[in-house]
Amino acid sequence: MPDGFSGGDTAFVLISAALVMLMTPGLAFFYGGMVRVKSTLNMLVMSFIALGIVTVLWVLYGYTLSFGTDAFHGLIGNLDHLGMRGIGLNDLSGSIPVTAFAAFQLMFAVITPALISGAIADRAKFTAWALFIALWVTIVYFPVAHWVFFFDNGHGGWLGDRQGVIDFAGGTAVHINAGVAGLALCLVLGKRIGFKKDPMRPHSLPLVMLGSGLLWFGWFGFNAGSALAANGVAGMAFMNTQVATAAAMLGWLAYEKLRHGAFTSLGAASGAVAGLVAITPACGSVSMLGAVAIGLIAGAVCAAAISLKYKLGFDDSLDVVGVHAVGGAIGSLLIGFFATGHVGQTAKGLFYGGGVGQLGKQAMGVAVVAVYSFVISWLLGQAIQKTIGFRVAEDVEVAGIDQAEHAESAYDFSAVGASLARALSGPAPAAASSTKNSEKTGVDA
Repeated sequence: MPDGFSGGDTAFVLISAALVMLMTPGLAFFYGGMVRVKSTLNMLVMSFIALGIVTVLWVLYGYTLSFGTDAFHGLIGNLDHLGMRGIGLNDLSGSIPVTAFAAFQLMFAVITPALISGAIADRAKFTAWALFIALWVTIVYFPVAHWVFFFDNGHGGWLGDRQGVIDFAGGTAVHINAGVAGLALCLVLGKRIGFKKDPMRPHSLPLVMLGSGLLWFGWFGFNAGSALAANGVAGMAFMNTQVATAAAMLGWLAYEKLRHGAFTSLGAASGAVAGLVAITPACGSVSMLGAVAIGLIAGAVCAAAISLKYKLGFDDSLDVVGVHAVGGAIGSLLIGFFATGHVGQTAKGLFYGGGVGQLGKQAMGVAVVAVYSFVISWLLGQAIQKTIGFRVAEDVEVAGIDQAEHAESAYDFSAVGASLARALSGPAPAAASSTKNSEKTGVDA
């Protein structure tokens, strides 16, 4: 192996990549439990299809656009690695093979568009959604990943490497990017039939809790793995992820109890996800006490933010905007207050004597990614809507998308219906005959 290679770091990053991959099925369960029963399967497959589409595009051109040598002022990578060409078996990125780094970053690219799907649950054509994923990752995610994640000694991405915006694991590139795209698509597709009139409660809270738990588990790979080495920064990112998530869950539940009078399982699951989102950009730059503060703030603020859709009139089906856009912005901005300068980055926040400089950089990063993602996502959504159509027909939406789009359903109720019919119709003739025969012979039926 070449000089500088670390077997331990490589194993750590590959395991982290597998954990991040698990987050996409976890997201499918989380979202799938939150929708009504008639659209459960569609919601699951909307996440799963990202694994197929994005993986292929990543190999073809996604990796080189995101992590190829910068081609134009920090905005996009070059095309040297189209089809992953030019990447040798022993080529290193730091202490790990480039192939391991590419696999890890692929999983980020996969889950980001999957996050968007929750905003348009119950009303999107599956073919239109698949087309949107392909276009969106090409025009939005791959360039933004280059801006934020590609470092080359001041000649890399223009936000992270050139402007000094801190985003350890994807608060801007993943969560703000996806959350704001979800808002754009909400406006393009419009409200669900019966929004604010019909009950649209989650059909399976156990599925929601399972999905939340899988996301929490996988997020350790998401955040700690972003250290790209089995070192102290990874350990701190791991701990910050845990404590911020726990604090956010408590913050959400406290808000929920004060505002609505109950602690709900949906609130616990959503609060945990809000904490995971908020600590993502900050886990490599804050202390554990800072992580607690970020979690508490994110939990309470995101719990309040999800009500904005009712006040402002946009139908964000599964609170993607309130959790991911708002949570990502909170975590990114709070770096400007809580960065210690002693974890993974040297930049200090306002509370550690760093002034407002870093806060200004963070605000710029949040604004740039949000505006770019919203504008392009809205244009893509409108283009699809006006060509092949993005929203299903009204009768399909009312009946449920599962049968119309997939010729399947998540649950088979036919056996239940048959059992109920038999129970209501009384004992079958054969059973009655058997009873009479047993009475004559003295044998138990």
